Amino acid sequence: MSPRRQPIDRSRGIFEVDWPLFGELSRALALKVARSYDPELVVGIATAGVIPGATIAAILGREFHSIVVSRRIGTERIRATPAVLGAAPAEVRGRRVLIVDETCDSGDTLRLAVAAVVNAGASDVRIAVGFRTGSYEPDFAALETESVIILPWDREILKDGNLVLRPEYAEVLGK
Repeated sequence: MSPRRQPIDRSRGIFEVDWPLFGELSRALALKVARSYDPELVVGIATAGVIPGATIAAILGREFHSIVVSRRIGTERIRATPAVLGAAPAEVRGRRVLIVDETCDSGDTLRLAVAAVVNAGASDVRIAVGFRTGSYEPDFAALETESVIILPWDREILKDGNLVLRPEYAEVLGK
């Protein structure tokens, strides 16, 4: 489930990512990380950063953990700004940590995740994202774009026992 449940700004353009492209971007991002950083574990930001985080961790051969930083609980938006919901994984203490999310725009979510992981005792923290879409500069990004990203795991939903295109995407994709 993606945290985005707000109107899609079509003027920015739409960038639809399929599973093969996601795989290529994940490999490219893992290579960027490996060339200049040696994390001991990877922390994915739930929910949308879990899939890329687990993928990067698998490629790098590192442990994977997650942290929840969100504006919502379930599908209900509970706050205007994100918050850390729960504790950072205890396994970060004294270790080099790579935090992974699917996109970064303002950096609000990433800053909170970094603070939580540092407060939990990580010795060094870096950030990797699949897509940099705004002004915040992560340490590593697979791709920079101003477009709205549609990710393969967020494209369809289950309705009446069938996978169907998510309604808000059907509208912008003209399907």
